[in-house]
Amino acid sequence: MTASPPRPLILGSSSKYRKALLDRLCIAYTVQSPDVDETPLPGETPEKLARRLALAKARAVARQHPGSVVIGSDQVADLNGEPLGKPGTHERAVEQLRRMRGQTVVFQTALAVVCEETGFSECDLAPVRVKFRDLSDDEIENYLRMEQPYDCAGSAKSEGLGIALLESIDNDDPTALVGLPLIRTCRMLRAAGINLLASPA
Repeated sequence: MTASPPRPLILGSSSKYRKALLDRLCIAYTVQSPDVDETPLPGETPEKLARRLALAKARAVARQHPGSVVIGSDQVADLNGEPLGKPGTHERAVEQLRRMRGQTVVFQTALAVVCEETGFSECDLAPVRVKFRDLSDDEIENYLRMEQPYDCAGSAKSEGLGIALLESIDNDDPTALVGLPLIRTCRMLRAAGINLLASPA
């Protein structure tokens, strides 16, 4: 009896950063942007917001493709319990970085994997503690002018020049800060029936 082929895999995200990370796994997948309102709920903590949105993104795409395995992810910068999202503009990015300088910020990166047809659903959080240097206004302006990280949570593009903003990074998955924790992704995909290191048929 031959094994059934693996289910199609979908990345439920429009993020070019998450796509670049998932490409590392050398697996076939498609991309679909989920239609999810990312507005925080009243009193919602950053970690709960990240979990809720990751799961909502995965479920939104999975409902349209019930036979597929869908990855959803979300990242929220947590500054002393306050959620900081993508700045969108230069002015907001300056404000975010001024508030974060000299501070420890927890980047709450949530991951969800869902398959409607099998009922599989898992969600996990990969927090990353980041200590920012005591940045000068000139350093902030120069960084933003060169990197333009307006689509990154907390304006911190660590895989680029943003690494120069930091004193230290503390986490258990080096890819979590970029936006998709690949160690957890591999574990969840195995649990959903997709073995990345299986021998080819």
